Amino acid sequence: MRRRIVNSKLSSQYTCQIIANKPRREEETPNYRIIIAKWYCLPRSEITGGNKMGRTQIIFKSTVCAAIHREPNLRIDLTPWDLKLIQFDTIQKGLLFGKPPNDNTDTSSLNLIHHLKTSLSRTLDYFPALAGRLATIEHHDDSNTISVYINCNNAGAEFVHATADGVSVADIISPVYVPNEIVYSFFPLNGVTNCQCISEAKPLLGVQVTELVDGIFIACTINHSVVDGTSFWHFFNSWSEISRVLERGFLSESEYFPIRLPLWSIEPSGTRTPPPNLQQRVFHFTKENIAKLKAKANAEIGSTNKISSLQAILSQIWRSFTRNRSLDPDEEVLFMLGIGVRQRLQPPLPPEYFGNAAQGEFVSMKARYQLEQGLGNVALKMNKFIAAYTEEKIKNFLESWGKNPEILTWDSLPMKNNACFASSSPRFNFYANDFGWGRPMAVRSGPANKVDGKITLFAGVEEGSVDVEACFLAQTLQGMGNDTEFMQFVS
Repeated sequence: MRRRIVNSKLSSQYTCQIIANKPRREEETPNYRIIIAKWYCLPRSEITGGNKMGRTQIIFKSTVCAAIHREPNLRIDLTPWDLKLIQFDTIQKGLLFGKPPNDNTDTSSLNLIHHLKTSLSRTLDYFPALAGRLATIEHHDDSNTISVYINCNNAGAEFVHATADGVSVADIISPVYVPNEIVYSFFPLNGVTNCQCISEAKPLLGVQVTELVDGIFIACTINHSVVDGTSFWHFFNSWSEISRVLERGFLSESEYFPIRLPLWSIEPSGTRTPPPNLQQRVFHFTKENIAKLKAKANAEIGSTNKISSLQAILSQIWRSFTRNRSLDPDEEVLFMLGIGVRQRLQPPLPPEYFGNAAQGEFVSMKARYQLEQGLGNVALKMNKFIAAYTEEKIKNFLESWGKNPEILTWDSLPMKNNACFASSSPRFNFYANDFGWGRPMAVRSGPANKVDGKITLFAGVEEGSVDVEACFLAQTLQGMGNDTEFMQFVS
């Protein structure tokens, strides 16, 4: 089979290329499997290179396979571009990093190595060729020839953990001339040529992680008959990004992980039936009207820019909701805000963090005060509430919830006739989802979590505009549609 290139979207920031790999010849597999099944540790006296300043010592070698072996029968024939390099050396490149934070103990070092191995395994899911072996087919005719292909048997990549005692980052980057003896010892599969991956069934990919006094060197050796420079760095970039996604930072370090939930929490709690007279309407706020609304809110509190555009929009909706709800003036009205915590932590969660990182909290005011105090003061109430949501409060929540999990249900929420809540965000990238025939024309939400009082926020099609999908009782929406104070900012 010819080399396939398939793009598989792995995250919001990169695409991995799926290429097939190949194993060794079948008769060579059993001995190799012994290595796969069992790590072998080498004595610290085993030296791979270096001088008196520092020597590289191998801690262990192991084999890392793809976590999911999707296509065990996949094989890829090498192209002329591949085969012309069969007698040449591999590609060897490595990256020098500072020491990771909190990596000053043997335990943290082992955690780092485990993390890199795990993320490498996940990456090999998308690069099956690199977990395979080169194999051949002999043509028993007058030509006396063989064909070389990549056999995707998931035999795995070589992974080496090493240390360079006494070697610092400065020892690598400061000298006028590269200290070859030291640097070369940071690479795996040294001296292996491309064709040796056939005759000796060597891995197509070798990775070595070498710990320095104050840094880490991560090196990759890849068979040059399998990748060129573009493919090499595509793999390296993808591995690093998967590594970032895989890491959940301080969350995974909590003593409460894995969190223990009561058995009932995973049982369906029954069917929730929304009121029959719920309707939805999309209120469109143009960029110009949002600017006017924001200016009005700030002017009312004697500020120029304290109130954000989103706070002004939400306050405008909340006040109209209250006006058209026929509530007792002394009744508390609630608005649940979804507060993102990614940027509230120090350091912030990385953009690649994959999972939930938001908390819902209720702002409350008496209906009378909300309507009497005007848009600016309602927005200021929201502003102060959000600003008070500090890192300390977030971490206290995580700690207390880890000790005593509180499972939310619709019945447990303080939402009756007096509450609304916002979901989604106009900051999300909705309209970049072009599958090949143009950008989307609109965004809508499904029936999940639809209750009276639900507000869903979207970016509008026009730059800077916002669409608010409101799910309220029919009479509330009708009243809001006739609310001049509200509708003057809606188009």
